[in-house]
Amino acid sequence: MLELSHPGGPLRGRIALTGSKSIANRALIIRALTPGGFPIHRMARADDTVRLETLLASSDEVLDAGPAGTTFRFLTGFLSRRPGYQLLTGSQRMKERPIGILVDALRQLGADITYAEKEGYPPLRIGYAALDATAELRIAANTSSQYISSLLMLAPTLPQGLRITLEGEIVSLPYINMTLAQMAYFGVEHRWEEQTIVVPPQAYQAKPFTVEADWSAASYYYSLAALAPEADLHIEGLFVNSLQGDAVVAKLYERFGVTTDYREGGIHLRKAPGQAAPPFFEHDFVECPDIAQTLMATCAGLGTQGLYTGLQTLFIKETDRVAAMKAELGKLGVSLYKLPARMAGKSGTTYFGQDGKADFSAGAPAFATYHDHRMAMAMAPLALLHPVRIEDPEVVGKSYPDFYADFQTLGFRAEEIMGE
Repeated sequence: MLELSHPGGPLRGRIALTGSKSIANRALIIRALTPGGFPIHRMARADDTVRLETLLASSDEVLDAGPAGTTFRFLTGFLSRRPGYQLLTGSQRMKERPIGILVDALRQLGADITYAEKEGYPPLRIGYAALDATAELRIAANTSSQYISSLLMLAPTLPQGLRITLEGEIVSLPYINMTLAQMAYFGVEHRWEEQTIVVPPQAYQAKPFTVEADWSAASYYYSLAALAPEADLHIEGLFVNSLQGDAVVAKLYERFGVTTDYREGGIHLRKAPGQAAPPFFEHDFVECPDIAQTLMATCAGLGTQGLYTGLQTLFIKETDRVAAMKAELGKLGVSLYKLPARMAGKSGTTYFGQDGKADFSAGAPAFATYHDHRMAMAMAPLALLHPVRIEDPEVVGKSYPDFYADFQTLGFRAEEIMGE
């Protein structure tokens, strides 16, 4: 267990952010599909990315993706085109996360995939297939964007290319666009026909690639700036024209008095003294679910009432993130709750409300992390207000191994609590 604390006062410093694992993982799959490969600069140091790079280079028959959802889903598609047979497995939590939608789609293409244990769930036994049974797929648009991205990255290498029709309301569109933009960087053309993505057969063109820093990781510094009485932070490695949907965090935190200046090589965050917290914050997170927990924690620290939608993908992440946030915010006297269906009217939208201001009168709260890196990092900025304790703190290695070291450069103290 790790206790985080801060002496108080203005928050100032400079952070060189880790590379985006979302971008790096896509680049690794594309490189593996590109004749001759290509160099990748500023590779993310996240555990998920290191694991994916290792597994892509491995000739072992059993490949263990651990808890890495993106790694598992991207490999499911990629291994369908790799000679031989592999058993793709993962952690116990990974074996509880459904994979059936992606497997069914690949089987329609002709993939040789069988379930090694429970139907619809990992582990998978995957053999090589030409994937020439069809060139058209229909898939629910509200499914994980990682399924869709896994199929899209394979698409140009298929004999007939691929037409993917997304049925219904599209969720996580920025992640799909991120995949298409990276494919375009490597010379792959595509077109939209209403909700159908058409990728003709073609070859990836090798060229050097630089990984942008992670806007999801930047969200924790926006949270710090919002919670601080005054802030002046330089964050290196972020681009003004970002591929990442989470770049919207800059716009969202304007409501909390945090301004963003884009500069060569990064951004400059500032919050002037005397900024009042907003009484109310509402947002639809359907296109940026990975920053929902961060905003929830910020609102809790400031006592801002919240109203949230677009949280549907949070239920099937490393943990049920909505239930986890409800439990951990509850330790601070803050309530997170699902609103009655009648409040949505005819829209069918699911709303969640949040009320209360973090109460630290009982001492340093011990936040559980549920094997979820984002639980640890979303709650950590609250240490600016009062010492907090993080259980299983190493979980941040999944996406941001230097998280606590970077916090320490801003004046935070990180102390291991023994015997707990």
